[in-house]
Amino acid sequence: MLLEDRGHVTGVAVDGPSALTLAEAFQPHVGLLDLGLPGMSGFELAMRLRAVPGLEHVRLVAVTGHGSDAVRAEARASGFDEHFLKPVDLRALISLLEAARLALSGPPEAQTSDVAAS
Repeated sequence: MLLEDRGHVTGVAVDGPSALTLAEAFQPHVGLLDLGLPGMSGFELAMRLRAVPGLEHVRLVAVTGHGSDAVRAEARASGFDEHFLKPVDLRALISLLEAARLALSGPPEAQTSDVAAS
């Protein structure tokens, strides 16, 4: 609801397999993935998402309580672009989403009002 109040379209899944199915249909621009998902780890989900046509460039964010160098390295190797520790810093998340929105919009002369962000 917080992200929707800021103009983002969101989808929620409670496990890895459901998240994969949702993402294939939803085609998000940003994915916030818990590393400890039931049914499929966030690492595996990230790798699978990268293989889905149309999702190769989705910005994947690991959301976790694990911040060791080893976990960060595994997340990066699995295809994650960012690593947020719980509790997530709301300002950092909003900044990331706004940067993604701007990247989708292109240069100011190419911006349109119908660009959707997730």
